[in-house]
Amino acid sequence: MLERILIVEDEAHIAAGLKLNLEAEGFQTYHVADGLSAIKEIQAGRHDLVLLDVMLPGASGFEVCEKVRSQGNHIPILFLTARDSDDARVRGLELGGDDYITKPFSIRELISRIRAMFRRNDWYRKEPEEGSKLDIGKCRVDLAAYTADTPNGKVELTQKECMILKLLVEREGEVITRDEILEKVWGYDRYPSTRTIDNLIVRLRKFFEEDPRNPKHLHTVYAAGYKFTRNPGS
Repeated sequence: MLERILIVEDEAHIAAGLKLNLEAEGFQTYHVADGLSAIKEIQAGRHDLVLLDVMLPGASGFEVCEKVRSQGNHIPILFLTARDSDDARVRGLELGGDDYITKPFSIRELISRIRAMFRRNDWYRKEPEEGSKLDIGKCRVDLAAYTADTPNGKVELTQKECMILKLLVEREGEVITRDEILEKVWGYDRYPSTRTIDNLIVRLRKFFEEDPRNPKHLHTVYAAGYKFTRNPGS
C-alpha cells in the first residue's frame, strides 16, 4: 500500500511542486491550504505523514501540531518553513514535530527526510520481545498508548519520551550516547542542543524513579550518555 502524505501549504505553486515530486517517488498525496482544514484531515486518520507549513491562514502550523498532539495523535509531522531560526526550530520540535526543513530546500533532501521518518515510525511500531507494555520498577509503561501507570497514578507520555524508553530498554545494560539517541529518535544530529535529551531523562526519572536524584533504572554515564537497568542489584 502506498504511503499517504498530507501536504499543508498555502502557496499553490509550492504545493503543486511537492505533489508532483512526491507522487513521482511513489507516494499518495492530498493537499489543503489552511490550518483548520489540516486539523480536520489529520483527525480523519487518512494519512501517514504530514508536511506542515508554519505560516498558514486559519491556524499556524505550530497551532495545528499542538492541537493534534493534545488529542493523542502521533502522526509524523515535518515542518516546512522560511523561518531559519533556532527558536522556531526548537518550538516546532518541542510542540511535537518530528523534523524541520527550511525553504528553499532540495527535493532530494526532503525525500530523504521523509523516508527516514517512515523508518523511525516503523521501528517504534515494532514491539519489543516482551510486548508493548514494559515494567520499570513499580511502574508499567504502555508504548502503544503513550501512557504509564505509576504509584502516583496514570501519566501521559510524549512520543519522544516513549521512543527514548524503547531504545534504552531494547539495549538494556549498554551505554547509549546522546548522539545515538538523537539519530534514532529525532533522525539527525542537528537538534540545537543535546540538553533536550537530558531534560527528557529528568522528566522520565520523576515518573519512574523512587528517588530521581539517585536513579536505579535510568542512569547517566558521565561524558558518555545513558544506560537502562531493569533490575538493579541483580
